[in-house]
Amino acid sequence: MNEVQIIDNLRTRLAWRGAYLLAAFGIYIADQASKAWAVRKLRFGQERHVTSFLAFIYNENPGIAFGQLQEGGNFGRWFFVVLAFAASVAVFYYFWRTPRNDDRMLGACALLLAGIVGNLTDRIRLGYVVDFIALHAGSYHWPTFNVADASITVGAILLACDVIFGSRKKQSVVSGQ
Repeated sequence: MNEVQIIDNLRTRLAWRGAYLLAAFGIYIADQASKAWAVRKLRFGQERHVTSFLAFIYNENPGIAFGQLQEGGNFGRWFFVVLAFAASVAVFYYFWRTPRNDDRMLGACALLLAGIVGNLTDRIRLGYVVDFIALHAGSYHWPTFNVADASITVGAILLACDVIFGSRKKQSVVSGQ
């Protein structure tokens, strides 16, 4: 590769990563804006039932996913801040090391990054994460969540699909040669 090709390759790599990071930033802004709306409109018990299976209900979650480990106090708060910061650094590193042509992995990392940083922002500012989306079917109620949680979930599913199906694809390519 000559110098011009290396520079073009670097520009392309940076441009695509920049686009994914811009999308992640958009998700982060949507998360923070929706949480601000929830604080203003739902904080004092004003539930909003949208459909028979969707409602907006304000909830403060000092713990982790699904309301686990909520009794951590101030230590728990900062432990989760450090944990989330370390996770965001790891995801960003993996994002940067992922090949440009692996859109599923780049997208998964961008979604994970947006969600982790969205909830990290709440933990630093408030000491808890604002959750407000409630799904239910009959008497079954899914724990409340937010846009950041949904972003993390979709990113984790994409990552799992890549691990499961990507390894099969690589094996079939290797065995087909």
